[in-house]
Amino acid sequence: MYNPYEFGLYFGLNELFFAGAYWQILSSMFIHGSFMHILMNMAVLFQFGSILERYLGWVKFGILYIIGGVITGLLSLGYLAFESVNLVGASGAISVLLGFLAYIDRFNRKGLIIVILLVSFAPLLIGISVAWYAHLIGFGVGYLAGFFKVLK
Repeated sequence: MYNPYEFGLYFGLNELFFAGAYWQILSSMFIHGSFMHILMNMAVLFQFGSILERYLGWVKFGILYIIGGVITGLLSLGYLAFESVNLVGASGAISVLLGFLAYIDRFNRKGLIIVILLVSFAPLLIGISVAWYAHLIGFGVGYLAGFFKVLK
């Protein structure tokens, strides 16, 4: 019988990664905890990702999303090394895109920083658990990718 909890543990990013479940570093970016979770991620991805995809082109955009998401996942897993947490969702990879966009768009940088802080901490104030550290780490990874001109 299908058990969504076991599905999430198998494909989410957690301590099983260290036991050989290396696919989790990719699969965790494509599964979500709820319908609302995926809806919010896709709304933000559409809003900001479409701007960045036009700027970079689809190949560089895809590379930034996947490689940035992997790096963010590994750093988030390192941050949580002593906790038992299951990371799911595209938020870390999307935050990479926001960080990159913040670097290249100086005019909107402050607004993007406010966005990342709001989506990271506002849900916590109303009792919704979010991986705020993945948002902040992803934003930093994306900003550094822009700073070091990784895709140029």
